[in-house]
Amino acid sequence: MTVSSPASGEEVPGAVASRLTGRAVTGVRPLSGALAEAVLDDGRTVVVKRAEDPEAARAEAAGLRWLAEAGAPPVPCLHGREGAWLVLDRVTEGRPGRETALRFGRELAGLHAAGAPAFGAPPPGGPVEAFIGLAPMRNVTGDDWPVWYAEHRVLPYLRRAVDAGTLDAGEADVVERVCARLPDLAGPAEPPARLHGDLWNGNVLWGADGRVRVIDPAAHGGHRETDLAMLALFGCPLLDAVLEGYQETAPLAEGWRARVGVHQLFPLLVHAVLFGRGYAGQALAAARSALSL
Repeated sequence: MTVSSPASGEEVPGAVASRLTGRAVTGVRPLSGALAEAVLDDGRTVVVKRAEDPEAARAEAAGLRWLAEAGAPPVPCLHGREGAWLVLDRVTEGRPGRETALRFGRELAGLHAAGAPAFGAPPPGGPVEAFIGLAPMRNVTGDDWPVWYAEHRVLPYLRRAVDAGTLDAGEADVVERVCARLPDLAGPAEPPARLHGDLWNGNVLWGADGRVRVIDPAAHGGHRETDLAMLALFGCPLLDAVLEGYQETAPLAEGWRARVGVHQLFPLLVHAVLFGRGYAGQALAAARSALSL
């Protein structure tokens, strides 16, 4: 459900939660500048989130619905969007466990198998001008993954990093050489997968009910190895078990481990643009590793 934002601009999380859930709010607890918890009169707790931009909220809402259509892994129930506001069920978190990790891997394989119309395809109702975290991300479609990945994922962020002085021209050349060789580095051709798109550990919630839920998607059609490479990038509990469950359901093409750096180039360059030189060094290391294949 989408409701127009009030013109006053004086909204508070409790009022938004009440309108989008249809329940009275008995209490609100701020979590950060952008997040709050609201307790409803039926005892449930929801999370009220304010995005940086209404289009970011629209992209996230569309992504959550698209992931939910696949059936698993589950996402928090989205009660609705109102301008830049989103209201979702709160996830009660538990501890990572091996069986939960195996199930998450199997469910992630199922999500990817649900597919997408093309590489770069946005979720239905989602904007072309979307976001990954706080960075803009254009969902322009293509049929050839190596060409699409270079043109619409790697090179736009490389240019931004160079323009900001985070990478110099010689360093950029290393990444450009990877892009030129992508048709040989990408492995066997695969159909577009339905990606979460920003699947780092902070967006993976280990529920108290023994299931993983994923949040904050940058959903689009892409290569399934990209989600898995993102899981590995910043560390994920029991990643070996997650991969075991995934491989049981949808075995990855031979050589996938050697291609992890290729798929990590995109998120590393995004982080270089957002957070600076430290991530630029990691992106260069990933590029040099790819060139050694």
